[in-house]
Amino acid sequence: MAQSIIHVRDKSFQIYLSAGHIQEGIKTMAARINIDLRDENPLFIAILNGAFIFAADLFRKLTIDAEISFIKLASYKGTRSTGHVVTAIGLDIDLFNRTVVILEDIVDTGKTLHEFLPNIVHQHPKKLLIASLLSKPEVRQYPVNIDYVGFSVPDKFLLGYGLDYDGLGRNLPEIYQVVEEN
Repeated sequence: MAQSIIHVRDKSFQIYLSAGHIQEGIKTMAARINIDLRDENPLFIAILNGAFIFAADLFRKLTIDAEISFIKLASYKGTRSTGHVVTAIGLDIDLFNRTVVILEDIVDTGKTLHEFLPNIVHQHPKKLLIASLLSKPEVRQYPVNIDYVGFSVPDKFLLGYGLDYDGLGRNLPEIYQVVEEN
């Protein structure tokens, strides 16, 4: 059973999405993808580090032929975006005329995808889609179209299920939100 309040480093977090609720959201997303891409052989590109758990759970729920690869991008340090997107591990698969689905753990301002997507478009995929477990539409600053969203969430710092706070908390099966201190 999940703890309702946990402490990571100097912050307290309360449960926001249970493990079961997350899995139901992913199951619903996978069902849509299975229908939408049934005649494709899509390539899923998971953005590390945060999306690895979501990518694994989603991929196991797919019934269509599909491939997966990974790329490492980063724009966060602590609880804030650095404003700079860093590519640490590149993509080495030919995307020409492929249906590509980018897997993200969370899209907030959209800056990371806004800066990364031209690298994908430049390779002329047949179709480019985005699936994100979480979306913070109220803080979106860049035009990013998310085709598959698991959950729309408020502008709170989140932890767990792949999301971290300075490297910690990714292993939690639930998603927690920071408890604001007054």
